[in-house]
Amino acid sequence: MRFGVLSTADIGVNAVIPAIQASEHTVAAIASRDDSRARTVADECGIERSYGRYEDLLADDSLDAVYIPLPNGLHAEWIRKAADAGLHVLCEKPLTGSAEETAAVFDYCAERDVVLMEAFMYRFHPRTERAKEIVDEELGDVVSMTASFSFRMPAGAEDIRLDPELEGGSIMDVGCYTVSATRLFLGTPDRVYATTKDTRNSGVDTRMAAVLTYDSGPVARLESSFDTPKTQYYRIQTTDGWLKAEPTFAVDRSERVELTYTADGREVTETFDPVDDYRSEVEHFADCVSSGETPRVDRTESVAVMRIIDALYESAERGESVTID
Repeated sequence: MRFGVLSTADIGVNAVIPAIQASEHTVAAIASRDDSRARTVADECGIERSYGRYEDLLADDSLDAVYIPLPNGLHAEWIRKAADAGLHVLCEKPLTGSAEETAAVFDYCAERDVVLMEAFMYRFHPRTERAKEIVDEELGDVVSMTASFSFRMPAGAEDIRLDPELEGGSIMDVGCYTVSATRLFLGTPDRVYATTKDTRNSGVDTRMAAVLTYDSGPVARLESSFDTPKTQYYRIQTTDGWLKAEPTFAVDRSERVELTYTADGREVTETFDPVDDYRSEVEHFADCVSSGETPRVDRTESVAVMRIIDALYESAERGESVTID
């Protein structure tokens, strides 16, 4: 598969482009609104062609798919334009700013017979798959879950993640991972209660804390922040034990990671060799395009995660619990 990349964003240059190039697939073109920047990155990354306009890349008949790491607020527009060009789309999370718009872009791509997948790379790490297996098959009923993803953004930073026009905020940047993980293990909650703070007077949340409750019993506690040292983990308590992964979402692809849990009164730590989960994500996406199979992160998953995020924002704004139908 021949990929085009829309923008020279760091996540693409540092993670996804190398992942594609390490696979059997190719990055054939890259575009930026700054032509010289596109040429520079193309030269540095060994990419055949560069474009100074996104539209020009989409008109490249040699491409099969695009990877979109643009700011959140631009995703929906360029997903649609890529679909109009007949290109399959791997797009960074979150796909859009609402569940309604996320459903709409999936419908748009389906009507044009192109595959759309949201790029939650941690879902393609073998530790995540093993954690899901343990919780489902080896431990008792889930009682509670906590998940956190935060980092300290430099004071005074001019960052697109602080721009409300571009769907910025800690929930949309890192909190969405905690929502995704919670839904993976517990499903969609019945109610959410969230609080947010804008500590930088930016117009977006820079801190979030939330409680998600389930009529079946479990409770989940989530947090995200731009104001604290880097933290990323999830921990699941069950009637007969617990499971924990840390660090868990954006892991060093050159290092081993661990998964610790208790079972039958004994504590077990499993170690996983270094894995490029971005490469696994790319290969899964390409395999789904080739085979026609539904991606692991599919329409149902992406829309459901955004329904929870919508409810978090609504709860924070109203200052009360919100029910998810």
